[in-house]
Amino acid sequence: MTDRVHPSAKPNGNGVATAGATNPPVFPPAKTHLPNPTRPPYRPRPSHPRPRRSRRSCLCLCCFWTFLLLTALLLLAAIAGCVAYVLYSPRRPAFSVATLRISRFNLSTTPSDGTTHLTSSLSLTISAKNPNKKLTYFYDPMAISAVSGEVLIANGSFPSFTSYPNNVTLVRSSLSTTSQFIDADSASSLKSDLKKKNGLPLKIVMDTKVVVKMDKLKGKKVGIRVTCEDIHGVLPKGKSPAIASISEPKCKVDLRIMIWKWAF
Repeated sequence: MTDRVHPSAKPNGNGVATAGATNPPVFPPAKTHLPNPTRPPYRPRPSHPRPRRSRRSCLCLCCFWTFLLLTALLLLAAIAGCVAYVLYSPRRPAFSVATLRISRFNLSTTPSDGTTHLTSSLSLTISAKNPNKKLTYFYDPMAISAVSGEVLIANGSFPSFTSYPNNVTLVRSSLSTTSQFIDADSASSLKSDLKKKNGLPLKIVMDTKVVVKMDKLKGKKVGIRVTCEDIHGVLPKGKSPAIASISEPKCKVDLRIMIWKWAF
């Protein structure tokens, strides 16, 4: 059995033995922390910054609500229009030419320069019918013209009037023109038409504005044009006026606003 050699410990100056330089220092053992299996692990919640609405999202939201509001208003207007149509059953006013008398019609040509002038005088009676039971029409002053082809024969006017429900109003007016210049082609066409058996073809055009009243509710003024065709007039003989012949007494009513055309 061999002998082991141990390093000798020599006392220092204080009488304490010191170990040899070859022995490393000894540290206490590290403490081990065992996790508790019943306790959930701690996880810190991430802090998210509050999102800010961009200008684009605010604009889109504003456009959406605006579109929704306009759609609701249009829907309510459509419902109100349908209810009014069912309750009142609105119909267009009806016009017709009752009588047309030509008391004067003179085409004179100046020999020096060959110009032609027209002097005429007409008496017109128009029938305005309101076929509605609960609607009242208020007409502004009416401008009336008598036309043959493209030539103005005479013009006149009629004051404002009211057409009550289920009522017929007779509108009487005098049309005339004095020394109106007529070009050579128009004069030749008029003279040729006067020689025909049916007489001179005439068209009556009336322009005015009307307001419709439903019970206590009044609408806005609407421009209308009334056109009456298929009228033929002959020259008067002597002092007695000539009565024009009317093929179709009814006239055409054109409303200037398209939405009124759908309503009537």
